[in-house]
Amino acid sequence: MSQKGILVHNAKIFTEKNTFRGSLRIEGEFIAEIFKGEVPESILQNNTVIDASDLWLLPGVIDTHVHFREPGLTQKADLYTESKAAVAGGVTSFFDMPNTVPQTTTLALWDEKSRLASEKSFANYTFYLGATNENKDEIKNADPKRIPGVKVFLGASTGNMQVDDKEFLQWLFAESPLMLMAHCEDMGTIQRNIDTYKAQFGENIPIPNHHLIRSGEACYKSTAAAVEMALKYKTRLHIAHVSTAHELALFEAGKPLAEKQITAEGCVHYLWFDNRDYETRGARVKCNPAIKTEADKKALIQALTTNKLDTVATDHAPHLLSDKEGGCLQAASGIPLIQHSLPAMLEMARNGHFTVEKALEKMCYAPATLFKIQKRGFVRKGYYADLVLVNPNYPWTVDSGNVLSKCGWSPFEGQEFHARITHTFVNGKLVYNNGVFDESHKGKELLFNG
Repeated sequence: MSQKGILVHNAKIFTEKNTFRGSLRIEGEFIAEIFKGEVPESILQNNTVIDASDLWLLPGVIDTHVHFREPGLTQKADLYTESKAAVAGGVTSFFDMPNTVPQTTTLALWDEKSRLASEKSFANYTFYLGATNENKDEIKNADPKRIPGVKVFLGASTGNMQVDDKEFLQWLFAESPLMLMAHCEDMGTIQRNIDTYKAQFGENIPIPNHHLIRSGEACYKSTAAAVEMALKYKTRLHIAHVSTAHELALFEAGKPLAEKQITAEGCVHYLWFDNRDYETRGARVKCNPAIKTEADKKALIQALTTNKLDTVATDHAPHLLSDKEGGCLQAASGIPLIQHSLPAMLEMARNGHFTVEKALEKMCYAPATLFKIQKRGFVRKGYYADLVLVNPNYPWTVDSGNVLSKCGWSPFEGQEFHARITHTFVNGKLVYNNGVFDESHKGKELLFNG
């Protein structure tokens, strides 16, 4: 499309303020004009027109919690394959986690990851810096305009980056120049639970016990301690992947997001699945923290509408199916989700759990606001044209043949969704068009008003 611009014509346009029938013109990397109603004839004649009469125009999803596995674990996933799955699912920007090989715990390794993404990624990208017990100087020197936060594992998960030095944690909560994003599970509680179930089952503990081992108590105890420390030191803290109803008592509902000191992330799988799914899906829904009960799921869905949960991400964490074999102590924890997160959230909206507008708030507007991302996350004139067209009435079924993640499977296999992503624009370029990818286009590094 080499003319003056691209006109997305006659779509149902969703903005953070209202929804209307209109058109949007893209020029270069940015949204140039938004039209309500009729479009001047000169605009129609001088731009490449995409007829969007049956489609919704949405802001691109910003997924602030993914594990794309590169470098070092690229047999499971890599920046190319997972960003391809992302744009096919309407995700135009991602924040990748540090538990790769090597772990992203120095600024030099952070820069190397960013370089790899500039060569491989279809979507826009950034990376967390990982905390260890020793990397105080790296964190001190981090640039808040480039690095969105420090990931601190207060419980062990894939890669075991647990930070347990009390003096360092005190410094981190008191002095970190960046927001802290915390994985909260109490390992003492988990180990006691492991011992209990090993006494009953031996080494091969059946998968349906996973949520009883990595229990709600383990999550609450660790999250409560992190919140207490953040309140003491006035830390800007974001709690990752909240999975229990009990934890919700630790978060505020009424305050505007921009004024909150402590915020909470929901994830798609905790809103969709519950412990009954272990019986049918087994280790395919095994993740850390564990998917909990139906009551927890219902409470988390409600917390979206009351704004106790501030953002929704995926914690996209691919493993090969061969890694998912065995019981609770053997099967790897983690689920590939990024390709299906927006369709799943739109399906939940269709089923009345919350509105489409609420889904977009938690997946687009709130991440942009929370992390102060420059010129992204909203359908606004002058912002980057990170946009998604969706056909809301195009039923399709997930199967292994249409999964794009390198691992080749999805926990949603067999699930019918009614909303289908048809087009994805990243920085004004049409990178995904009804199953066809523009391999020449690469995303940009995200920048922040830190």
